[in-house]
Amino acid sequence: MASRRWFAQASALAGAPGVHGLTVTTESWRQGVRDLAAGSARLISLWAEADTAGRHVVRAAFVAEPGVLVLSLPVASTDGPFPGIEGIFPAASRMQRAIHDLSGLQSTDPDPRPWLSHASWPTGFVPLAAGPPPTAVEPAADNYAFVRVEGVGVHEVPVGPVHAGIIEPGHFRFSIVGEKVLRLEERLGYAHKGIERRFTELHQMQGHRLAARVSGDSAVAFSWAYCQALEGAAGVRVPPRAAWLRALALESERIANHLGDLGALGNDAGFAFGLAQFSRLKEHWLRAISSAFGQRYLLDFVVPGGTAADLGAPAGASLADAARVLDREARVLREIFDEHAGVRDRFVDTGVVTPELASRLGLAGMAGRASGQAFDLRVDQPCAPYDDLAPRKAGSNAGDVAARVAVRFDELFESCRLVLAIVRRVPAGPHACEMPEAGDGASGIGLVEGWRGPVLVALTAGAGGRIQRCHPHDPSWLNWPVLEHAVIGNIVPDFPLINKSFNLSYSGHDL
Repeated sequence: MASRRWFAQASALAGAPGVHGLTVTTESWRQGVRDLAAGSARLISLWAEADTAGRHVVRAAFVAEPGVLVLSLPVASTDGPFPGIEGIFPAASRMQRAIHDLSGLQSTDPDPRPWLSHASWPTGFVPLAAGPPPTAVEPAADNYAFVRVEGVGVHEVPVGPVHAGIIEPGHFRFSIVGEKVLRLEERLGYAHKGIERRFTELHQMQGHRLAARVSGDSAVAFSWAYCQALEGAAGVRVPPRAAWLRALALESERIANHLGDLGALGNDAGFAFGLAQFSRLKEHWLRAISSAFGQRYLLDFVVPGGTAADLGAPAGASLADAARVLDREARVLREIFDEHAGVRDRFVDTGVVTPELASRLGLAGMAGRASGQAFDLRVDQPCAPYDDLAPRKAGSNAGDVAARVAVRFDELFESCRLVLAIVRRVPAGPHACEMPEAGDGASGIGLVEGWRGPVLVALTAGAGGRIQRCHPHDPSWLNWPVLEHAVIGNIVPDFPLINKSFNLSYSGHDL
């Protein structure tokens, strides 16, 4: 297999197990990407960074059967645009546009439109370049060039970026004829949190708190990936008990999100009973988490070197009891969902993403597993303790809303089983260890299967315990473009249901 020769040339990287790195030339960059694609590799993330001398490097992380490979392409400012890989991995296009917005590096991508700036930054401002950010910004018109669909009877329906409730901003431009959607184009990144710039202003021991807030519903996944990268860079191995407690927190986070989504999906199908019941179960579960860990949402539980708190035997037993009750009641609710004619009518054959399309576009995580993309880091590239727990992978080939709901149910039950297994088997010993600073220039890659999909954090340490560069990557970068395809041919009123069946992160997309 051609992709294996690239792994054979690579060296092991610190952080997550099975991660390797290889520096390539401009001439071999695209060939390497093509060979990886031919070997069924999946693109995880694409980002850029500069060293202290101002030299730029574009990095792309792929996961394949041999492991994870990070290709690094050195880029000089005088070289002109670096070769884009959007023709091989379509999801790379928005990442390449974001690289230009954040780092100033232009690719050969034929789509030159800005992705993150939205006329809120001064002309020429590059957030990740040296120098202070601007103190004031003159407002400017935002004339984003949405792609127009021409034809008799075609009209546009703009939705957002401001939405009802507490949902974050995102603009959706529908081109429709009658009620059917011909095209959807998204525009995201309105909040401008400045996450990647902010990391460079923090000490290494503070970064996990910011990582946990990249996308609040994936706090454990991001903070664990950050700590995994930092611990790898510093050459630290956390105590076994810490790894098991992190997995317990991660599965607890997965359960809470699936409960919330299942209720919301029932509500979007006009089944308010489902929302009421799953909201009740989620509240019970969050109270159980709070009792066990001291936080309803585990924003500060995973820390460098281990966990912020231990789990006592009574708290573990109480959490296990809550998981048993949850499993039992959720199984009853699944039967109700499956047998309710109105719910089935809304779910089945709605928002279909075929396995072929999912593979071509790189659909990842839970949504990908519902479309025949049978990949789960906990199973395929496991870190401790998942190599010992042996999780069972959920999946479907149907690719519709019903399949994404079914995968959620399956993963909910599996996470309940894992919670019981972890509580029963968690090893004795310390839950944290001393954590030294990573040396100047040391780097690591963290990779964790969050509830939405693979979460990556790439970290490079700076001098004096600072962070030189930290890139957090949410799987929504891969999945938002697929949503544009999933809605085609459906009616506009089905969009909220299809959108919720993916439930992608706006926040994780806005760096």
